[in-house]
Amino acid sequence: MVAHPTRDRRAERREATRAEILDAAWELARIHGLAGISLREVARRIGIQPPTLYWYFDSKNAIYDAMFAEANRQLLQLIAEQEWPTEPREMLRMAARVWVAFSTEDVARYQLMFQRSIPDFEPSPEAYAVALEILQTMRVDFAAAGISDPAHLDLWTAVVAGLAAQQTSNQPGGDRWLRLTDEAADMFADHVLGTTTQESQR
Repeated sequence: MVAHPTRDRRAERREATRAEILDAAWELARIHGLAGISLREVARRIGIQPPTLYWYFDSKNAIYDAMFAEANRQLLQLIAEQEWPTEPREMLRMAARVWVAFSTEDVARYQLMFQRSIPDFEPSPEAYAVALEILQTMRVDFAAAGISDPAHLDLWTAVVAGLAAQQTSNQPGGDRWLRLTDEAADMFADHVLGTTTQESQR
């Protein structure tokens, strides 16, 4: 007889409720902004009493922390799902497209991940570890493309973050700055990698 592991149904229900709470918090953030999340309204949306929320999250910042970790896991998964080109310039173009598109498709998520929108919120070490994993993945991929100088990586993050900030601030839902990702990636490549042989022969 094959022994089947015993399911912890209470833990499963708790995780399911935590996921509902986070979904409700994201919905409110997209309507009212991150600072507009109300624990009372989160509780109302999922049909529980406000004090019950504290059994799942001990504070509003704990909800922000879980949201921060969830958002970074989404980006990490997106990066892992890509078929990354081996040619450095094509890799940079694709990296710019992926990063800027992810940042601009959900303004609330972008603000929580990349801006200090909540003055008294600081991610926990556990949540921030996911963000550090993304940075380490980027360092490894860029090193394989011949880009390992920390200053070049800082410049890269400034370029793509600038495009995302312009798009979310000035034309949310549009593509004015999204359309510039390839050009920005090529400018960066020209500066860091130099022009290719083919381009120098033009």
